[in-house]
Amino acid sequence: MIAKIKELMFKPEQIRNIGICAHIDHGKTTLSDNLLAGAGMISEELAGDQRFLDFDEQEQARGITIDAANVSMVHDYKKEEYLINLIDTPGHVDFGGDVTRAMRAVDGAVVVVCAVEGIMPQTETVFRQALKENVKPVLFINKVDRLINELKLDGKELQDRFLKIFMEANKLIKNMAPEDKKEEWALDFTDGSVAFGSAYHNWAINVPTMQETGVNFNDIIDYCNNDNQKELAQKVPLSDVLLGMVVEHLPSPKEAQVYRVPNIWDGDADSPAGEGMINTSPDGPLAVMVTNVSVDKHAGEIATGRVYGGAIEKGTEVYLVGAHAKSRVQQVGVYFGPERVNTDKVPAGNIVYVAGAKGAIAGETLCSPEDKIKEFEGLEHISEPVVTVAVEAKNTKDLPKLIEVLRQVAKEDPTIKVNINEETGEHLVSGMGELHLEVITFRINDKGVEITTSEPIVVYRETVAGTAGPVEGKSPNKHNRFYIEIEPMEEELFAAYQAGDLKEGRVKSKEEANTFMEYGMDKEEARRVWGVYSKSMFINMTRGIQYLDEVKELLMEGFESAMDQGPIANEICMGLKFKLMDAKLHEDAVHRGPAQVLPAVRKAIFGSIMLAKPTLLEPMQKVFINVPQDYMGACTREVQNRRGNIVDMQQSNDMVTIESKVPVAEMFGFAGDIRSAAEGRCLWSTENCGFERLPGELQKNIIRQIRQRKGLSEEPYGASHYLE
Repeated sequence: MIAKIKELMFKPEQIRNIGICAHIDHGKTTLSDNLLAGAGMISEELAGDQRFLDFDEQEQARGITIDAANVSMVHDYKKEEYLINLIDTPGHVDFGGDVTRAMRAVDGAVVVVCAVEGIMPQTETVFRQALKENVKPVLFINKVDRLINELKLDGKELQDRFLKIFMEANKLIKNMAPEDKKEEWALDFTDGSVAFGSAYHNWAINVPTMQETGVNFNDIIDYCNNDNQKELAQKVPLSDVLLGMVVEHLPSPKEAQVYRVPNIWDGDADSPAGEGMINTSPDGPLAVMVTNVSVDKHAGEIATGRVYGGAIEKGTEVYLVGAHAKSRVQQVGVYFGPERVNTDKVPAGNIVYVAGAKGAIAGETLCSPEDKIKEFEGLEHISEPVVTVAVEAKNTKDLPKLIEVLRQVAKEDPTIKVNINEETGEHLVSGMGELHLEVITFRINDKGVEITTSEPIVVYRETVAGTAGPVEGKSPNKHNRFYIEIEPMEEELFAAYQAGDLKEGRVKSKEEANTFMEYGMDKEEARRVWGVYSKSMFINMTRGIQYLDEVKELLMEGFESAMDQGPIANEICMGLKFKLMDAKLHEDAVHRGPAQVLPAVRKAIFGSIMLAKPTLLEPMQKVFINVPQDYMGACTREVQNRRGNIVDMQQSNDMVTIESKVPVAEMFGFAGDIRSAAEGRCLWSTENCGFERLPGELQKNIIRQIRQRKGLSEEPYGASHYLE
C-alpha cells in the first residue's frame, strides 16, 4: 500500500483530495472508518466502532470529532488505481475552524446528511465553508436503515424523504456556489452524485449502482426489515459506491487548481509560480499552503498543508513568506491516520505533512528561498471566539511553562485567542463556546501544566447608535489637529463583513469602491475609503491637505489600535465609520511624528465614539431544538427565560423544530436545563450568529462589571476627557 501511495503521488489526474463534513452526529467518522476498511487499512468487523480517525483521547471519551484527521489510501476503480487523500472534519459548531482550514487543502467534499434529521444548521455551514473555498460537494444520505426500521417508511415515503434532502442541498449549492459553477455543481440523482446508505452497516447505493446490481428500494427495505444488512453490504459495499462517486464526480488537483488557485492566490497567473500551480507542475517553483499545525512529543511541530506548486523535499530549506524566515525541512510525507509515512518528496496536488518548518502557523505560505512567491490569501474563519476564561497555573513555578504551552495551544488551534498580559500576570483564553474551552483546558493540563480556570466570561463588542462630529483631536504639542466624524456603518455592508463575504484590509483598487456602493454606500465616500479593520472603516474626505500622505500610515495605525480597545470597556470596536473631514499639520516633519499623530487620532476617535450614543454589542447564538409536541411549551419557556426570541417553529408529525436566538451570556448550563425541561427527549444544536445590541437596561451594569474585572475606573470617561 505505501509503495502504491508513493507511486500515485506523482500522477495528479489520479489523485482526489476530499473532506468528509457534516452536522454533528450525522456519521462522518463511522463513514471514514468504513472507507478505510474498504481500502484494507482496518478490519471490517471493527469499522464504525473503532473510530480510527478519532485517535485523540478526548475524542474517544466524548464520542465526537474535535480535530480534523488526515489519511491517504488507494482505491481501485474501473481497473485504475486512485490515491484518495481524505480529511475527516469535526461537526460540532465549536470546532468549525478545523472545517474551514481543511477546505483549503481539499478539492471536493462529501457532505453527509442524516436521513432522519435532514439538513441541519451545521450542514448549511459546512456547505457554505466548502463552496466559499471553491470546493465541489457531493451528497451522502446516511442512516437510511433507521427510516426503515424505526420510522417504518415504505418505498414511496423513502423516496420523498430523499427528494426533500436533495432539493434542500441543491438550493444551498445554487445560493452559495461560484457563479460559473452553479449549474455544473448541481447534484443529480441520475448521474450518481447523490448516494444513500448506512455507514454503520457498511452499505450504500446510488442510481448507477442500482442499474448495475439490480438492487432497488424494495430490496433495501426487505434487507433492513429482515435484519440482513450484512448481505446487502456484500452486494453494495459502502467503500466501492462512495469512493466510486468521489472518483467520478470530484475533481482531481489537475482540474481543480485551474479555478481554485486564482481564487486563493493574488499573484501573477503568468509568472512561473502561477503557471506551475495552475498546471499542478511538480517541477515549478514550490508553493505550499499550511492549513494546520500540531505539536508531536517526539518530532516537535508538524505542519499539515497542501502542495499547490513544485515539490517539497526533506532536508531542503524553505522560506516562510508570512514570518519572513527560513527553516530546514526535516521530514515530509503523508498521513496514515494516527501514523505518518515518510517519503523523500511530495509533489504538487497532494496533502503533505512537514516536520521542521519551525514557526509556521495555519495560513502560512512555504516556498523556496530562491523563488519567493506572493502569500496565499489568509484563512477566514466563519465565527469568532465569544467566550473567555482566565487561566492561572496552580504552582507559581509553572508560570514560564504555562506561557509556552498557551502559545503552543494557540498555534495548534488558530480559532482560539490567547492574551498573555505579562504586566498583570493575567492569561485569557477565548474560544467558540463552553465545550471548546473545556477541551483546551484539558490539553493544557495534558501538556504537564496544572491550571485553574475562572468562570467563563462573555466577549462583548463596542459600537455607536448615533452620529457625532466633526470633533477635534489635538496632538500633545498642539501643532497637529484632526477633525473626525463618526456614524454607524451601513447595515448591509456590516452584515457582509460579519458573514465574511468581504475581506478587510487597506483599499488598493477602484473595484473595491464599486463593491462598497453595491452594499449601499455613498459614491463619494466609497471612493475615498483608506482601509477596513475590525469591521470598521476609515475614510479620507479631505482634499488638498499638505503632508497628509506622509502621515497616512500613522493615521491608519492610530485608527487600528483604537479599534482594538474601545473607550467604553476596552473591548474591540466594530460596525463604525470614521470620516476625516479636515486636518492641520505642522510643516516640519519632526513635529508630526508618531508621538504626535497617534495620540491625536486616537483622542478624536474615542471622543467621537463617546458623543455618538456609545453602546455594547453582545454575541448571539441560534439555538435549534427538535422536541415532541408535548414538551414544546417547556422548551420555549426555557429559551425565553434566557432572554431568547423564538424565530421560527415548524411541525413534522408529532415533532416540533424550534429555531431561536439567545445571547451567549445566557447559554451557560443550557445543556442540563433543556434536557430536564424535555425530560431528555430533545435534540438541540447551536450556531454562532454574530453580534446584536445589548438591551439598554443592561448596558450600565455590564459595562461596570467589565471595567471592574479589567481594573479600570467604574465609569467610562466622557468625551471631554479626550477632547480637552
